[in-house]
Amino acid sequence: MNLTVAEIGEQGLLQRIQAFCPADVIGDDAAVLSPAPGSSLVVTTDVLVDGVHFSEQTTPPDAVGWRAVAANLSDLAAMGATSLGITVGLALPGNLSVAWVEALYRGMTACLQPYQTAIVGGDVVRSPICSIAITALGQVPPHQVITRSAAQVGDAIVVTGYHGDSRAGLELLLGANTRLAAGDREQICRAHQYPVPRLDVLPFLQALMADSDWRIAGMDSSDGLADAILQICRASRVGATIQPEHIPISPALKRFVAAEQALEWALYGGEDFELVLCLPPQTAASLVKQLGGGAAIVGEITATPEVWLTAASETAEPTQLLLEKGFQHFQG
Repeated sequence: MNLTVAEIGEQGLLQRIQAFCPADVIGDDAAVLSPAPGSSLVVTTDVLVDGVHFSEQTTPPDAVGWRAVAANLSDLAAMGATSLGITVGLALPGNLSVAWVEALYRGMTACLQPYQTAIVGGDVVRSPICSIAITALGQVPPHQVITRSAAQVGDAIVVTGYHGDSRAGLELLLGANTRLAAGDREQICRAHQYPVPRLDVLPFLQALMADSDWRIAGMDSSDGLADAILQICRASRVGATIQPEHIPISPALKRFVAAEQALEWALYGGEDFELVLCLPPQTAASLVKQLGGGAAIVGEITATPEVWLTAASETAEPTQLLLEKGFQHFQG
């Protein structure tokens, strides 16, 4: 029987949702979590709304849950923090099926499982539009916080993996007509539906910086690679020069679209959830070598306040990167 949320009511829904949470944490008015001694608490919140961040055509419910969690864990990774737990706020139409909600939670727990992180609370309300608001709690030693404002002239700019695949995956899921090989199609669509937060990068950073002063600027590329670089430069009051030929683009994406389109999606497509980090050049080179898998140094921090994409040929002109080209809420 395909029950709806309205048919089982709030308490019935909560009983089903609590099956995805640790029994020793939930049940009271709030969860009690303890950061490790000497750690600072990191808190981030992200909201996904039906019709804006996901749709029935492009995102099954388990992928909605996975993406909602990945967005928050990616924000923790961008601060250098490991995860402690998440809370989930749901706004749901009464006619939504209970099976959809349970699949949503299966996707969330699947994304959380590799990081030994649990759902530790939340709330449910009625709404004409489905939305998921997640708050993630993390911890980081105070001297290992990554901030946007720590970039210095001469730093190398590292990206931890391929860019553009998520935007390409959206095009495929929306019905783009192509003869792309099945393996390439699966890889690109998965990049959009099941992105991987880069918490795995943190141990490499901690090892590389163990014998030196911790100074890393960074953020994630959820709003696009260009946006991340521009935001870091703005916060650090510096500029950057980016080499387009060094931006990591997957072989599958290169087989899907022309180089110019692939570069545009890599810069402005968003939702790749990689980290963009500014480090001393020698440390950056070591990090890229250890990470592999599409990690690359894409440019360097400069003293001039603008961010420029170098010319692809001797006859071309450099291009200035602008925030306005990326996705902006409340526009259009």
